[in-house]
Amino acid sequence: MKREQWGSRAGFILAAVGSAIGLGNIWRFPYMAYENGGGAFFIPYLFAMLTAGIPFMIMEFSLGHKLRGAAPRAFSKLGLKFEWLGWFQVFIAAIIAVYYVAIIGWAISYLSYSFTQSWGTDTNAFFFSEYLKLGDNSPSKLGSLQSHIAIPMAIAWAITFAAIFTGVKGGIERASKIMMPLLFIMVIALIARVAFLPGALDGLNYLFQPDFSKIMDAKVWSAAYGQIFFTLSVGFAIMIAYSSYLPEKSDINNNAFMTVLINCGFSITAGVLIFGVLGYMAQEQAKPITEVVSAGVGLAFVTIPAAINLLPAPYILGPLFFLALVVAGLSSHISIIEAVTSAIIDKLNITRKLAASLVCGSGFVVSMAFATNGGLLLLDLVDYFINNVALLASCLVELIVIAWLLKVSDIRSYVNSISEFGIGKWFEICIRFLSPAMLAVILGTNLVNTFNDGYGGYETSDLLMLGWGLVAAMFIVAVIINVSSKPQPQQEAKL
Repeated sequence: MKREQWGSRAGFILAAVGSAIGLGNIWRFPYMAYENGGGAFFIPYLFAMLTAGIPFMIMEFSLGHKLRGAAPRAFSKLGLKFEWLGWFQVFIAAIIAVYYVAIIGWAISYLSYSFTQSWGTDTNAFFFSEYLKLGDNSPSKLGSLQSHIAIPMAIAWAITFAAIFTGVKGGIERASKIMMPLLFIMVIALIARVAFLPGALDGLNYLFQPDFSKIMDAKVWSAAYGQIFFTLSVGFAIMIAYSSYLPEKSDINNNAFMTVLINCGFSITAGVLIFGVLGYMAQEQAKPITEVVSAGVGLAFVTIPAAINLLPAPYILGPLFFLALVVAGLSSHISIIEAVTSAIIDKLNITRKLAASLVCGSGFVVSMAFATNGGLLLLDLVDYFINNVALLASCLVELIVIAWLLKVSDIRSYVNSISEFGIGKWFEICIRFLSPAMLAVILGTNLVNTFNDGYGGYETSDLLMLGWGLVAAMFIVAVIINVSSKPQPQQEAKL
């Protein structure tokens, strides 16, 4: 079966950027910067981008491009014993896909509420009590299905399915070419309005004010590297799948630099927007900014709606913000599902249409667990273990396999032979030493903390079943698939 290809270089870059730019850029990055020294955080963040983000992106682009397969096929071509790593990454993508779509569903709901601000004045009570209907639930006692959450999730699945079903060129590329320019225009339009609000500059000062004492704090460097791995969509099969559709003559180095720089630039731009809004909110409510800022979903669905209530012309700026959230979420969701779909196509040798139907159909059914009363708690627990344990472990193992068991210099030679500009020895140093060392420290710290303290006050049984148990099950199934795979003639390929 002939492998599909991107129609243009711009289409590939917009799709890769669309994957990397997600909901985390809009709510996670500004809070991370604020928590970790404001303007001073940009020093470790940019260092992490140069020593981990760009080298990792070059490595994954070269794997997909050279080995012409989704993650499991690419790793099995390096040696059949590595196929399990590809499947482990595909499982990470599959699990992220089924809970990430819930947050897109919430954003679609809030897009409809934003025209009339029907979330009322107490946005915290509205989100947790009226919208999510959180009761005495736990991650393992989910309660009943909420149709007002399930329907927007179904809409998100339908859009993703249409893009995946139609194919790389006709579906994913076309969607990315519409979504990404639209997202950038909306965010710039919002900034242009927010910048002139009273108090907005105070918010920006708060975000960018450098606290250089934090530079010496190992936790800040750990947070910077963690944010880079979190935001770039590396380590869970997406970039390998996307780059496997590149034409033979493709400028890998240039593509990787552009993808990473656009993503990181967007994160900083989103920070300007969010903190401009928070500064205005602080002034309107006569509170210090430290009392209006919040992390994670609270920022997107509690703080921002409260800010929209205060904004001039909320019926324009509110829908604009939530439409931007929906677009950022959908572009990432499409890429996550493509990583799973392309692996199924490679493994079972079935048509794209059948694979898309199987993946999206089963994904939709499983994702309904997150449309229940306890959906937020389940999402919180699963997300913690996937991002802080499984994804970091996957990135670390991938680096060890490529840098220490195979020849990383072969990747450098390969990408330099097909790119407009070459990369130097720094690439090998980053892939072999810097990135694995930082990942090992972050992963080790996370494991020790989670073993000792648990997470989020959840019951030990929930942590064992839905946290550690889930990660272990993914690993075991990946190994079983690997062991049952039959070697192909001339299976192993050199990098």
